[in-house]
Amino acid sequence: MPPKMPMKSKGMRGAPKQKAKKGTMKRLLGMLFKQNKGLLIVALICITLSAATSVMSSIFLTEVVTILQEGLALINPTAEQIAQGVIALSPAQSWQAIWPKLLTVFLCMGGVFGLSVFCSFLYHRLMAIITQKFLHQTRTNVFNKMQSLPVRFFDTNRTGDVMSVYTNDIDAMRQLVSQSIPSLCSSIISIITLLVLMVRFSLWLSLVIFAGVVVMFFVTKKVGGGSAKYFMRQQISIGNLEGYVQEIMHGQKVVKVFNHEPNTKAEFDSKNEELCSDATKAHGYANILGPIMNNLGNILFVTVAFIGGVLVALNVPNVTITGVQPLINEQGFASMVAAIMAFLPISKQFTGQINQSSQQLNSIVMGLAGASRVFDLMDEQPETDDGYVTLVRAKIDENGVITETTERTGKWAWKHPHKADGTITYTELKGDIQMFDVDFGYVPDKIVLHNVTLYANPGQKIAFVGATGAGKTTITNLINRFYDIADGKIRYDGININKIKKADLRRSLGIVLQDTNLFTGTVMENIRYGRLDATDEECIEAAKLAYAHDFITRLPDGYNTMLTADGANLSQGQRQLLSIARAAVKDAPVMILDEATSSIDTRTEALVQKGTDRLMEGRTVFVIAHRLSTVQNSNVIMVLDHGNIIERGSHDELVEKRGSYYQLYTGAFELE
Repeated sequence: MPPKMPMKSKGMRGAPKQKAKKGTMKRLLGMLFKQNKGLLIVALICITLSAATSVMSSIFLTEVVTILQEGLALINPTAEQIAQGVIALSPAQSWQAIWPKLLTVFLCMGGVFGLSVFCSFLYHRLMAIITQKFLHQTRTNVFNKMQSLPVRFFDTNRTGDVMSVYTNDIDAMRQLVSQSIPSLCSSIISIITLLVLMVRFSLWLSLVIFAGVVVMFFVTKKVGGGSAKYFMRQQISIGNLEGYVQEIMHGQKVVKVFNHEPNTKAEFDSKNEELCSDATKAHGYANILGPIMNNLGNILFVTVAFIGGVLVALNVPNVTITGVQPLINEQGFASMVAAIMAFLPISKQFTGQINQSSQQLNSIVMGLAGASRVFDLMDEQPETDDGYVTLVRAKIDENGVITETTERTGKWAWKHPHKADGTITYTELKGDIQMFDVDFGYVPDKIVLHNVTLYANPGQKIAFVGATGAGKTTITNLINRFYDIADGKIRYDGININKIKKADLRRSLGIVLQDTNLFTGTVMENIRYGRLDATDEECIEAAKLAYAHDFITRLPDGYNTMLTADGANLSQGQRQLLSIARAAVKDAPVMILDEATSSIDTRTEALVQKGTDRLMEGRTVFVIAHRLSTVQNSNVIMVLDHGNIIERGSHDELVEKRGSYYQLYTGAFELE
């Protein structure tokens, strides 16, 4: 089988990317709106109202200052006003005159800020709901997509690296959706609102702000660009590190047996150092961006105040979008002074929002890096299936007429629809498998099977022997269609297997692998995995057939004993027996036994051999074995060498030929 390869980010393999794929943000937002259109519209309205109302304090401050100016003017009227008959009021009288206006402003302020608080609370609640719903659907989509991927994908990607997509990358998406995007939207709306207010109060001072923003933009682009590159590399390094940790955990016994702890630690340190370096650079750029932007904002605030003071000293008229303001307003105050008093807090808020937007850049970049890797997995090519022949239960009468049924008859048939005339024909499933001139390679430029031809008649036992890497397991992988052949044909009951739906093809096959896989659950549930509708009695009968019943009854809870960590509480041989029982309960017409007894002692092997012999009655069976004693009763034994069938025949025929099989049987040379 091809070696495991670390998952990269071109597809899921290839050279690591230094930035997220183009269009990632557009795709992510499209998914968000598709799943939560109504809630998102409400959330956006709340964000808009919250952002707009939060910057209204400057307007209210201006109104308060204007009203206070009116009050001072009533206490100390100008000579021109006195000549017009205006009478000076006492401070108490002046206060009584302006208090209703101030009260109105304060009530408006309270209402606006109350609305801001309510909208902020509501949109945070809505974004929490939207985010969790989005992540739930994303995990579902990723898992469903993973189930549709071909075996080749899992042969060439490490488990831990794929798991990093479910954990780190999706978590990065969570921060992007729940925090970064709403904060960025809020900042943009606030910036637009403040921009309008600034040009309303003073175009001169607005030009100063614009010049400062240009400087802040270039600083953000320079520092944020370095941060983005290393955040992307950080996500890849996390995947590589987690893939390595999972690999070492799975092989911990091997590590200890060969005393490779120092080498393992050195390799881990190297990958951890790479992650540390990428993360340090990423967060280093990110952490200096905030202080730089804060200080630029402070410098800009002082600059605005200084230039405003110069304009006042030079009696420069204030210019706004409504036109040129007079030097002295109706209340006798310099209009530029009033503009500066309103403009300074607005400019502080404006640069603060710019700073907040730049701070979100880090989370956005990291979220897009994670989203890019998630989308890479979702964009992997699924396992193709152009088959249209299906497997159905059948009744066969004495005349050989096949009728489709839902009853459990023990008979199966291939349902073959004909597109030309719309008719349907049925072919009895017998287990007749033939391969004609098959060539195959896991990679196109390295062929591992050469011109393989074989015939397995119904009920025959076909054995494959040969050195490791000769192509034995590869042949069974092709029968399962885990991989598709490069050249030649494979026929199942006379039907090209490319025409059979993969799910139906695999439903007709029972398989026992050399590497057993048990799942978290009870012993009974693991046996029933072979056929989910099997009864307890059928599972127990299958366990007896595989000679697993005896040891199962000695377990603490018998068939209800819970298995965890791939059956770590069982011996290797016991795990293998459960795997055989699982295949037995499937009751498939074709069986594939890939080193099925490799982990069983000789005494148990003899018992299991009797069980498998019973299991193989009336079935076509493919057996891969290193122990020649397990294949001597095979109808046909095929000897493979470097992807070629060099000998075939029964045990007696091959011994009589005195070829490679004879040398293996007599110990002249051994399988490796």
